[in-house]
Amino acid sequence: MAREKRINMVILGLLSHEDMTGYDMKKRIDTAISFFWNGSFGNIYPALKELEEDALINSKNASMGGREKIVYHITAKGKKELEAWLKDEQASNELRYETLLKLFFAGGADKGTAIRNIELFEEKIMQDLKTLKMLCKSLEDYLDNDDHLYYYLTASFGVETYEAYLKWCTKAKKMLK
Repeated sequence: MAREKRINMVILGLLSHEDMTGYDMKKRIDTAISFFWNGSFGNIYPALKELEEDALINSKNASMGGREKIVYHITAKGKKELEAWLKDEQASNELRYETLLKLFFAGGADKGTAIRNIELFEEKIMQDLKTLKMLCKSLEDYLDNDDHLYYYLTASFGVETYEAYLKWCTKAKKMLK
């Protein structure tokens, strides 16, 4: 699947759980899946338009809190498209960290700069790790629900990965000092 179309699968996946507005989708992306995926209003709204044109979702105007909003709903065709993507055995699992890019080219600066970049990365990882551990803890009592089990498995992957990142940070800083 082309890279620009992955946001379509994110949207279909979100709508497979509940009807949402574009704003709700952005909030969910920024909280629930931001550890491994991101999306902007600039790619969400064009994707919503395309998905609706392709009859994978539909929309309706709804009044929420006294304001008119557009609420999106996945169609049967959209569910089939999501299922086909889930069954597709190809997946791109790219690792892209600007910190590692800076480290790779760190010879252009002093070691203190490299160490500081690692420390900043480490601080962010520690914050995210704390959140992921809280999420895992809150899901542990609900693993008999398939959706919660999948959320837990995703979050626990993050915990184990981020713990490995912290181990690497300690080793890298020690080597640079």
